[in-house]
Amino acid sequence: MMQQADRGVVEEREERELAPWAMRSALSRGRDHAAPADRWRSAFQRDRDRIVHARAFRRLAYKTQVFINSQGDLFRSRLTHTMEVAQLARSAAQRLRLNGDLVECISLVHDLGHPPFGHRGEDMLAELMADYGGFEHNLQALRIVEELEHRYPEFPGLNLTYEVRESIVKHSAHGEASKVPQRFHPKEAALLEACLVDEVDSITYDCHDIDDGLRAGIISLQGLSEVPLWSGALAQASEESPSGTAEKLLIDRAIRILIDAFIGDLVDNSQRAIGHAGLSNMTDLRAHQTANLITLSGSMATAKAQLEGWLFDHCYRHWRVNRTFHTARATLRDLFTFYVSHPDALPDEHQERIDGSGLHRTVADYLAGMTDRFAIDEYRRISHPGTNASF
Repeated sequence: MMQQADRGVVEEREERELAPWAMRSALSRGRDHAAPADRWRSAFQRDRDRIVHARAFRRLAYKTQVFINSQGDLFRSRLTHTMEVAQLARSAAQRLRLNGDLVECISLVHDLGHPPFGHRGEDMLAELMADYGGFEHNLQALRIVEELEHRYPEFPGLNLTYEVRESIVKHSAHGEASKVPQRFHPKEAALLEACLVDEVDSITYDCHDIDDGLRAGIISLQGLSEVPLWSGALAQASEESPSGTAEKLLIDRAIRILIDAFIGDLVDNSQRAIGHAGLSNMTDLRAHQTANLITLSGSMATAKAQLEGWLFDHCYRHWRVNRTFHTARATLRDLFTFYVSHPDALPDEHQERIDGSGLHRTVADYLAGMTDRFAIDEYRRISHPGTNASF
């Protein structure tokens, strides 16, 4: 009878195949609450399973990436974006011989702290919480996995490994140490797995916002032709496709070409940077503070910045997007004001947190956990009873 692959087999494979500076699950610094090791899954595989079963993870399906969910079924949500990041980051991790299970965990957890209505929603909550400890989506994600999720009777949160929780708030060699809680050793360099997810996250939304922006009619191919990186990808797509190929298929191919170019450059340049750094093991990595080792080449970074600048001007600040998000900001502001004034209207489980977390933080937690749809419905219930308020 064939022997089943248990945790030991997974850990042996990591030791054999991963680069010396990659994080091994067997060397994890552990969990806040002691738990026996799983027979079949490595520490990071177990974390992945806990994340995907979390309520906060499921809610990502109805949270905005750029376009509010009610505006179309095919636009990306936080959940679809998260899955795309996980796929691309894991593929890049394999090429760099980094820990794919850890990369997947970080990818899946990285957006858990985002409130409804995208970055405009975060900006609004940050303004509302300015005098009460602030609001930042990475710290909120950490709060979710350490405190707010309740799936186990023995402890609050998901009891994830140190490395996954650390990577939520520390994922760049140049990150602001002042924002990293002391328990995660701010002066210690971030794991390469975390830095990889951070770079791939940015690449993913750049490429897929092109797709969603074109689909929404917010941007046009004619306008995008101003961006050399895109015009080159579209020209290559045309050359590689049969004559008469539909425009939508050319766009799809051009986006794939763009993603491949970004990921290929990221992997190749990161390999060179790691080699030049002279790392021998994880200890060397943790002490390395001089430069970000997971990074695009200078020329590709410049081209990417040009693309992002164009998207900022023509997509993210388009009047239709602005109009929607001004309404979204007002929705969060009014909900915040209502619940601070009427805490007895909060669900019981949130009222129970007020003594420990404070009223304003409790309200922020409640609002941050809302989906776009729920926030809109909640606003309608308290502001316009009997009407159908929708964006």
